[in-house]
Amino acid sequence: MPRSSAHASAALIILAALAAALLGGCGGASSSATSSSGKLNVVAAEDFWGSIAEQLGGDRVEVTNIIANPAADPHDYEPTAEDARTVAGAQMAIVNGIGYDPWASKLLAANPSSGRTVLTVGDLLGLKEGDNPHQWYSPASVQKAIEQITGDYKQADPGHASYFDAQQRRFEAVGLADYHGLISQIRSHYAGTPVGASESIFAALAPSLGLKLLTPTGFLDAISEGTDPTPADKATTDSQIADRQIKVWIYNRQNATPDVQRLNDAAKAAGIPIATVTETMAPEGASFQAWQSRELEGLAAALAKASEGG
Repeated sequence: MPRSSAHASAALIILAALAAALLGGCGGASSSATSSSGKLNVVAAEDFWGSIAEQLGGDRVEVTNIIANPAADPHDYEPTAEDARTVAGAQMAIVNGIGYDPWASKLLAANPSSGRTVLTVGDLLGLKEGDNPHQWYSPASVQKAIEQITGDYKQADPGHASYFDAQQRRFEAVGLADYHGLISQIRSHYAGTPVGASESIFAALAPSLGLKLLTPTGFLDAISEGTDPTPADKATTDSQIADRQIKVWIYNRQNATPDVQRLNDAAKAAGIPIATVTETMAPEGASFQAWQSRELEGLAAALAKASEGG
C-alpha cells in the first residue's frame, strides 16, 4: 500500500467542512445514549478495531467500519460525505491515531458531539506520531484496547455492564484462544530465531513471538511510509538475505513495492522460507482473530520449514 507524503489533503479538509455544515443543519451532530434500535452506535475508522469492538459489544452495539476494503489504504484514505454522516451519528468512535488515520480525527472534530466517547488507541498506549502505528499487531496493545472498549461500553450503557463483562471473558477465552495459542507455540519453539521483514507491521509482533528481527528499523519504516530506504539500509537488508543471516522473510503482500519484490525474489533464490502478512483484514469480512491466526499459522509453517532445513 503506497503512501503519499501528505496525509491530510486539501480535499479532505474541504469535505470535512462541507459535511459539518450539512450535518449541523439537519441535527446530525448530536447523539443520544443509544441508537433508535436501543443499541450503542459505534464507528471504527478501521475494521480490525471494529471487529474487536463488535465482538465485545455483541447484541448491544451496532458497529460501522469506515475502512473495510482490503484494497483501501488507511494512511491516505479520503473520507466521503457518507463517512461524515456515519461519524456524526456515532455515540462511540474508535480511531487508531499515532499519525495513521488523521482523517478520522478531522471528521470527528468537524462533527462534534458532547455525548460521544472517542477511543484513540495511540493515546491509550501513550504513543505519538512517529512511533509504530501498527499496534493491532501487538498482542499487549490489543489487550489494552479490549479492556478500554469494554470499559467504555459499561460507562455508556451501565445497565448492561455484566453483559459486557461476560462478552469480554468469552472473547478472550474462546474468540482469541487460537490466536494466543499460536503466539505461545511460536515463542516456545522458535524464540531467538533471526528473521527479516519488509516493513514495520511485523516489528509490532516480533517481540511477542520471541523472534529476532534483524531488518534495519529505517528500512522497515521507509517501506511502511512509502519513502525510499537509505542505500545503507538497503545494503544491510540485501546482505542479510544473501548471506542467509535470516531464517524466514516476512512481507506485507498489500505493499509489494519494487524493493520488496526484489527482496522476495532474493529470499526465494536463497532458499529462505517466506511468510506473508497484510496491513488490513483480509479477506473482507474476516474476524480479527481469524485473520491474525491464519497469518500466524503461515509464519509457524515457514519457521518449521526453516528449522528442518537447518
